[in-house]
Amino acid sequence: MAGSGTGQDRLDKIVMLIAAEMVADVCSCYVMRAGEVLELFSTLGLNKDAVHKTRLRVGEGLVGDIAAHARPIALDNAPSHPNFAYRPETGEDPFQSLAGVPILRGGKVRGVLVIQHADRRHYTEEEVETLQTIAMIVAELVAQGELVDPQEVFSTGDAALLPARLSGVPLNAGLAMGHALVHRPQLTIRQMVADDAERELERLAGALSAMHSAIDDLLAAAALAGLGEPRDILETYRMFAEDRGWLSRIREAIHMGLTAEAAVQQVQNDTRARMSHLTDPYIRERLLDLEDLSNRLLQHLAGKRSEADGGTLPEDLVLVARSMGPAELLDYDRKRLRALILEEGSPSSHVCIVARALDIPVVQCADALTRIEPLDHLIVDGDHGAVFVRPAEDIQMAFTESMATRSRREQEYAATRSLPSVTRDGVPISIQLNCGLLIDLPHLAASGAEGIGLYRTEIPFMVRHTHPDVQQQTELYARVLDEAGDKPVLFRTLDVGGDKMLSYISAGAQENPALGWRAIRIGLDHPSLLRQQLRALLRAAAGRPLSVMFPMIAEVAEFDAARAILDLELRWLERRGAEPPSRVRVGTMIEVPSLLWQLPALLQRVDFLSVGSNDLMQYVFASDRGNPRTANRYDPLSPPMLTLLRRLVEASRDAGKPIGVCGEMAGRPLDAMTLIGLGFRSLSMAPQSVGPVKTMLRSLDVAALRKYLVQLTQGGDHSLRPKLRAFALDHGILI
Repeated sequence: MAGSGTGQDRLDKIVMLIAAEMVADVCSCYVMRAGEVLELFSTLGLNKDAVHKTRLRVGEGLVGDIAAHARPIALDNAPSHPNFAYRPETGEDPFQSLAGVPILRGGKVRGVLVIQHADRRHYTEEEVETLQTIAMIVAELVAQGELVDPQEVFSTGDAALLPARLSGVPLNAGLAMGHALVHRPQLTIRQMVADDAERELERLAGALSAMHSAIDDLLAAAALAGLGEPRDILETYRMFAEDRGWLSRIREAIHMGLTAEAAVQQVQNDTRARMSHLTDPYIRERLLDLEDLSNRLLQHLAGKRSEADGGTLPEDLVLVARSMGPAELLDYDRKRLRALILEEGSPSSHVCIVARALDIPVVQCADALTRIEPLDHLIVDGDHGAVFVRPAEDIQMAFTESMATRSRREQEYAATRSLPSVTRDGVPISIQLNCGLLIDLPHLAASGAEGIGLYRTEIPFMVRHTHPDVQQQTELYARVLDEAGDKPVLFRTLDVGGDKMLSYISAGAQENPALGWRAIRIGLDHPSLLRQQLRALLRAAAGRPLSVMFPMIAEVAEFDAARAILDLELRWLERRGAEPPSRVRVGTMIEVPSLLWQLPALLQRVDFLSVGSNDLMQYVFASDRGNPRTANRYDPLSPPMLTLLRRLVEASRDAGKPIGVCGEMAGRPLDAMTLIGLGFRSLSMAPQSVGPVKTMLRSLDVAALRKYLVQLTQGGDHSLRPKLRAFALDHGILI
């Protein structure tokens, strides 16, 4: 690598060395070209005339299979493999055995390195690992652009300086403008091979110690800033930094002859390639934390400062990154940070949770890094998941006006905070919050909400590697009640499964997770899990009122079983002489349609009901809300859904039991208007929805709307949204 000559000359020498040292009849290197084509770039043992002529698509042949799955292959009878593809121009027919590894850089396959033998032989694990180590060196040669121009592989075909609009997924709402700061923490590693393994292990230990100290400083800063739940996330992140498996793999790579930096990068590339094929969102999100840690460790090994420490950062920066960990985001100056654009991310990832706490718009956009250049002027629309790159002046002016309008509205919404939640004709409406993090609780006072209508208890379970014990849960729930003061809190028991699996509970393969093993079904099948949570809730609420709600109840028998466990824990508390809650209210979510045919029996047992409109709608219409083809096919403001909701209200009113809505419908002004017209008097929503909904209801005449809805739901419309919007505009309702 350090020798003279062109990149091709050095690659040819590397191929010769591998063949000689591994006593191989053939050694070949394929390099990725544009269009996901693997080109034979160098070989010893195959026909030299095939170099730069033989090409394989990703997935074609054994070489293409290695590239497609980013994993090694070792075969003692390669021609018998179903993916074997014979290319006569290479002259490889005499060779029986094959071992190949992907050339990985930055989590992407940059090529494939292969050895072959004429006789049938078994390749040892050590031989494959040796090839993987050498492939890292070849990856650096490819990455330096000496074999293939990097622009060829990553070119998007767009004119570099033309305005562009990128569509993505909104992860956190808001509007922002600023200049792009491309976050590329990965360092270029010049020295790959080390002569002294002990010296490299010492360097690794020193870098780990420095990294742990830096994370501790972040934890202290988060505590001083009162960041609450983000601090808990950093605690979990700190645990990742001490993961024995991760550290042992790095040390093994050093013993194989790599420098500490190269070892960290090899483990990072290997982990990324193995986990990139997994679909479980929780595991994929933990991969982002490991990415962050690897990059931090590389910076400490190199003795370099973080990009966030640079003194030339723009005053209004929009971070653009493939992925980020929570600590990386907190490195940046929050006074300058306007928005975050990620290529990989989800609403429940740690970095998004921290961004939400900092009120930073976040958009996930798959091709952001290939379409955005450093210091590009950007507009980020976190409400609709759009990013405008190098926007024209008229677009900038329009968004500046939109941001000013949004700011004025927020000031108007803030002015309604102390005003009563009463409609124009005197109907009181209880506005409450949906929460799931301690950082959400300050919004309770700031928004003027009357309480917490849904506290999601699953997030603290999801950010941990192990199940939190009773004491840990008790402390958390007590803090929630303390923060809420005299305002009511409604705790929903653990609602995991589907798209929210825990790393320490395996659901196995499920063809349709949304209809599978989730929520109360897990709690009833693992009663100790539910018992511990209920015990913690009862202990935390000592001397105070407690409201508990069970999710995903599909039949009365399930509610009875869950209630029996709660009663068991109440008796357990009494036997030990512990102070019980002053009052215990028990209810259930209405999400599963089967429960609608048992309403009379259910209403005799519950103290309240709460409609989870998101799940209820997907089950009513048999429409997966995670499927882009069906997610918006059906409207909650449609005759079937509104008729169902009205009947729920009527049944609850007749039984004298309160009913509310805590799904997304409650937080959208037009939908909330309709719910109030149907008879709902309690709505629970995200903190940012309180102002718009309260402004709407204070301009609403419920009696007029109720009469209109009666005749409206009797038609056969696909959606009543246009008619309801027209009604609102005609009657001066501020939606």
